Amino acid sequence: MEPLYQQTHKRVHEIQSHMGRLETADKQSLHLVENEIQASIDQIFSHLERLEILSSKEPPNKRQNAKLRVDQLKYDVQHLQTALRNFQHQRYTREQQERQREELLSRTFTTNGTQKKILDIANMLGLSNTVMRLIEKRAFQDKYFMIGGMLLTCVVMFLVVQYLTPEILKHCSVARGWTCCLRSSWETF
Repeated sequence: MEPLYQQTHKRVHEIQSHMGRLETADKQSLHLVENEIQASIDQIFSHLERLEILSSKEPPNKRQNAKLRVDQLKYDVQHLQTALRNFQHQRYTREQQERQREELLSRTFTTNGTQKKILDIANMLGLSNTVMRLIEKRAFQDKYFMIGGMLLTCVVMFLVVQYLTPEILKHCSVARGWTCCLRSSWETF
């Protein structure tokens, strides 16, 4: 049992050092390193099965210690297996994000895809180009009206807060509380 245990223990440490190679490997050799590590882990699991059988055949005074050592190796290998799976998952997620980023960067966007469809429909309906230009001009003007209305609303809100808030607070006292203060202040207006 001892030579197999030592060999398996040595393989576990080799895999731990190979795990460090995963971070520095280039994309072409990355799959080879992953496959090599997975094959080593599978081999260690088969060694662990043999070690479990051999540890149960140990003399009673050494059996508990042997099982404990095998369980520790099993825990270490399971930890390595989980680390490999986590690395593979992170790599897969990273590659998927890169593919999506490349897809978005290579996609061509048109600003007037919708406008062209409207023109096509209008031509089918027989609307003249003059009417279409008037519609486009109106949409352009409506945008400026909307921006102007938003700015006017912000100015009005600022003026209300700036000039009415001091008047309301002037009629209030701290002892009366805010609800009474607000109620009495609004009644005076």
